[in-house]
Amino acid sequence: MNDHPAPISIAAATAEDREQIYRIRHDVYARELGQHSANNDGTLTDSLDQENHYLVAKISGEVIGFVSITPPSAGRYSLEKYFQRDQVPVEFSNRLHEIRLLTVVDPHRNTDLFLLLAYAAYRWIEAHGGSHVCGMGRLPLMKLYRRLGLQSLPLFTTSGALDYQLMHAPVSRLAKRASHYLRHLPDNTWQFPFPFQPSAPCFHGGSFFSAIGTRFQALDRKDEIINADVLDAWFPPAPGVIDSLTKDLPWLLRTSPPTHCEGLIQTIAQVRDLEANNILPGAGSSDLIFRAFREWLTKDSRVLILDPTYGEYIHVLENVIGCQISRLTLDQHSNYDVDLQTLQNELSSNYDLIVLVNPNSPTGRHIPSAKLKAVLSTAPPSTRIWIDETYIDYVSQSESLERFAAASENVIVCKSMSKVYALSGARAAYLCAGPHQLEALRSITPPWVMGLPSQLAAVRALEDQSHYDEQYRQTHHLRNELAAGLEQLGWHPIPGVANFLLCQLPPNGPSTAEVIKMCRAMNLFLRDPGSMGTAENRRLIRIAVKDAQTNARMLQILKPVTSLPADYPLKKMVETVST
Repeated sequence: MNDHPAPISIAAATAEDREQIYRIRHDVYARELGQHSANNDGTLTDSLDQENHYLVAKISGEVIGFVSITPPSAGRYSLEKYFQRDQVPVEFSNRLHEIRLLTVVDPHRNTDLFLLLAYAAYRWIEAHGGSHVCGMGRLPLMKLYRRLGLQSLPLFTTSGALDYQLMHAPVSRLAKRASHYLRHLPDNTWQFPFPFQPSAPCFHGGSFFSAIGTRFQALDRKDEIINADVLDAWFPPAPGVIDSLTKDLPWLLRTSPPTHCEGLIQTIAQVRDLEANNILPGAGSSDLIFRAFREWLTKDSRVLILDPTYGEYIHVLENVIGCQISRLTLDQHSNYDVDLQTLQNELSSNYDLIVLVNPNSPTGRHIPSAKLKAVLSTAPPSTRIWIDETYIDYVSQSESLERFAAASENVIVCKSMSKVYALSGARAAYLCAGPHQLEALRSITPPWVMGLPSQLAAVRALEDQSHYDEQYRQTHHLRNELAAGLEQLGWHPIPGVANFLLCQLPPNGPSTAEVIKMCRAMNLFLRDPGSMGTAENRRLIRIAVKDAQTNARMLQILKPVTSLPADYPLKKMVETVST
């Protein structure tokens, strides 16, 4: 397709735009195509125009194309001029929208504008809660409509000199098909309150809730399910956590917490040998990532990340902010270790931010603190270094770079309390950095960012380190036992330091997707780490470490799954494993 000679804008039509639209409609559909009779006013409207929403494409203020959308609130559709509702094999629900009058004027008809307007209509409908679209398509253009994902229905009609066929499709299919043309839209032309691409959250596992229900309707099944697709701790929180929450739960639930988590900050500072102004609390690490990155970065920012790594970073940087991303690719043949010389070389590339997860997920590999400090000390002060230490306590508290970050110009440590303190449900986390790095973030931190039960649980957890040290010791033993069991099945676990294992599946057995599907039939949920990196590998799988009995159950389930041949029919695989 040809490019446009000047930047276009796509937006909702104004009253002034509608005047242009009505004149273009007369020029195209009356004078050019003969669908309607020409009139002396030189404009063409109909009774639905008061209900329709017009989207327009403009260059320098001039309308060069438009599309009309009839919402279900109009109570009627244009197609009803030709067909009775009982003739049409479409459900006339309150989520059905009609697309009409997709029009492009000369000399822009041989450009991508037709496709962009179609996509704009799909996104408008999708963003307004619509699920399906219908419309009358001109017969000479049916091939193009089908290319856009519309399905033709066996209903035809004639209007003036034009022949039409009825079309219908779910919005989800249309938007997905049309998204192929995203690259044709220049920057800064999309002028709607919703984004060009539909928002989609980052996938984090947690598929086991499909067996329990996100409304917790089958919570009694929680002990049947093995949620090894998320990295929640296998052990319980410290006894003081449970006692405090149980004893005062009614009061905790009805009472507002300390506004700025003052007590939690003081406890962190005491336990970690920090100052209070080195700490910024958050409702989990994702809260802190979203808050900090959107404050610090723009579309022009350059960011270096590990590949593979925790998926939320990729999601926020690429999909939410749209930064310029570079990747430090980790090699499977070296157990996905970070090459420190390569990292040091990258430090001179003037990145705005470098993100390091240490130990890394999904690999479970760890960079020793002494080596990492030596490398980071050479970074220019203008480059922020974000170190995610979600799993560092499984190695040792002494390996944390919190105090290093507190005294640093540009290092920020992100500490989630979910995985190492068994508080995933409480959503407790904090940043540790020099006060100058946290000042701007404090101003956009909402009051009561953490609930009272979460603040109390985090304080009590920090007060009982001996309980957790024992759990970490047992985790290493359980991880090694699980790795040995997986090796006996022909799996290749990557040596890790945290509460999970990244594994390479046997070359001649089922793929990752097949293993995950079969295991779900047995209430075992595993994680496909494919979305956490760019390398194509359909035989990587991540499995969380559980208690000894649950690890044995997992191995028992995985043994018949792994023994099946790669070309075994998937349906038969599930039946075989289930029986």
